[in-house]
Amino acid sequence: MKRTNLVLPEDLLEELVRCSGAKTCSAAVTMAMEEFVRRVRARGILQLRGSGAWQGDLSVVRENAGPLRRKKRR
Repeated sequence: MKRTNLVLPEDLLEELVRCSGAKTCSAAVTMAMEEFVRRVRARGILQLRGSGAWQGDLSVVRENAGPLRRKKRR
């Protein structure tokens, strides 16, 4: 764990705490950082589309996955 001092907009920090449901500012900031990193990594995965980086048999992957049941749109 690293300690640091940050200058943050108070109104934005209060909204972050309120929206996240976190009990502390530190917890809310940690959650926001984790979400940011998750989204950046997810974007990186999309860039691999069509690159041939993944090698495997999609039919086997689909067999191992349970059935996806989506609700029909009306």
